[in-house]
Amino acid sequence: MASTILIPPGGTWFDTHRKSFIDVPIDSGDQGIATTEFLEAAEATTTLFDLLGSVAFTPVKNDMLGNIKKIRERQLDSPEQCSTLQSLVKSELATKKHTATEGLLWLTRGLDFTAQALRADIACSGSQELSASFRSAYKSTLAPHHSFMVKPIFSAAMSATPYRKDFYAKMVAGGTDSKKLDDAKTVWLEALEQRVQILKTFMASKEAKW
Repeated sequence: MASTILIPPGGTWFDTHRKSFIDVPIDSGDQGIATTEFLEAAEATTTLFDLLGSVAFTPVKNDMLGNIKKIRERQLDSPEQCSTLQSLVKSELATKKHTATEGLLWLTRGLDFTAQALRADIACSGSQELSASFRSAYKSTLAPHHSFMVKPIFSAAMSATPYRKDFYAKMVAGGTDSKKLDDAKTVWLEALEQRVQILKTFMASKEAKW
């Protein structure tokens, strides 16, 4: 797990993203989500687990990166058919394969977990520690799909979350005010949730079944 994230002076963790979910285009017609930008934004999001500061989160991060790799490999193999995540899935399933499609399913679950954990933390207004928000999010997103062998690994990560104040201190550079972080977090989270919801709906449809 990377040990250092360089946040620019006066900036926040969100300023380290080459692409943010805010920058991921959604087609106004069929709600197609741009593949390249989405993968870049998802990749940037995995550094959140570095900020959490425990090796217990290594499996969580590696799982997401592994799924990003599966999707990107499919995109590189057939770029003309994979401009959006939805077209990538449809074109792959037409070949009777589902490696990238399954990867997208799990990546969506991982991003949903991340979004729900942060949303729960915002909702509680600091009345509970991060571990409670992360456990709740894990229970409703990833846990139903994990085997009894995998659950203890991820449960250990949920218990390894730092104190809330320590975590948010790592998300800012010196001199950055908390309002700037709160504003950036709100905009980013709303963009992530919008794209996750579109993907959850699509992945539950007949078009995405194998």
